[in-house]
Amino acid sequence: MIEKLLKALYVKYNNDYPPFIHNLLRLAEKCNLTLSEDQKLFFATVTAFNINARYDDYKMSFQQKCTSEYTALWIENIKNNRQWIKALIK
Repeated sequence: MIEKLLKALYVKYNNDYPPFIHNLLRLAEKCNLTLSEDQKLFFATVTAFNINARYDDYKMSFQQKCTSEYTALWIENIKNNRQWIKALIK
């Protein structure tokens, strides 16, 4: 969802097709967003989540990391960033 929103933002700002990349931090940078260190870490971490979910050897260690508290925290972070990006698109 975050990737699609960033790509929509890219289209808005650049009036061109978005790049064929999945790295959220690079997408945000290509949108010329000024990012805090926390935002950079957010995008890098969510990108890592997507990579970890694709490869079997990462899945088990990632699943062990995903406690209820960890998951709730990241769901909230994703919701907040989703709202922020959507506001930029409008």
